[in-house]
Amino acid sequence: MPEPGFAPGVLDAHGDPKWITELACADPNHVLHVVRGLDPKAALEVLGAEPHLIQRCELPESKPDDWTSLPELALGSDPDSAAALLAGSVGGWTFVYDDSGHTFHDALEELSASGRTAATSVFTINADASMAYAVDGEELAWVKVDDLTEEDIAGFPDELRAAFETAGVVEQDYLDPDDFDFAVTMRATCALAGLTAFTIDDLRALPLLGANVG
Repeated sequence: MPEPGFAPGVLDAHGDPKWITELACADPNHVLHVVRGLDPKAALEVLGAEPHLIQRCELPESKPDDWTSLPELALGSDPDSAAALLAGSVGGWTFVYDDSGHTFHDALEELSASGRTAATSVFTINADASMAYAVDGEELAWVKVDDLTEEDIAGFPDELRAAFETAGVVEQDYLDPDDFDFAVTMRATCALAGLTAFTIDDLRALPLLGANVG
C-alpha cells in the first residue's frame, strides 16, 4: 500500500488525523461516524441523542488534563452520561465523534437508510481497530485491522477501496511486512468523507452541535 494521501502535517506520529487526536482523551476508546446526506442534528438523534439535549457547541482551546475530551469539556461533565458526541458537516458529509465509543452498536443501518452512505470507525482502549461501511441500510463491508489484507481492499466497493488507497499505511516499528497500522480505519473513514486536509482549526470554524448521550 502507498503512503497516506493526506495533506502534510495533518497526521500524528501514530497515523491518526490530528483533529481526532486533539479531541480525544489519552488512551482513547472512541468512534467516528460519517454519513452522506444527513444533517448533524438528525445524525445525533439517530445515535441516541435526545433532541432537547442537542446544543450548539464551541470547543475550548485546550484540555485540563489527559483524561477529559474536548467535547466532554465543551458540553459540561454529566455523571449520568456515557459519552459526549460532537457533530458537524463538510461538503455534504456529516461526521459525529463519540469520545467514549458508546454508539458503535446498531447505528449504521439507520445512518445509511434511504439511499445514504455511512461508515463507522472504532478504536478501543485495547487497540482493537475496525470499520463498517453501509449503503441504503445494508452493511457492505466490515474491516478488522488485524485481519486486513490488500486482497480484501481490492474486493471492496469502489468508493471504499479508494478511501483505503488514500488512507495508505503509516510505517510503525510494530508492523510486519504487509501489515496495516491501527489508525488505517480512522484515516479511511476520513478519506471517505473528504477530510484528508482537515485540521482542528477547520473544525473550530464550523457550526458544531453536541450532546451527552447514554
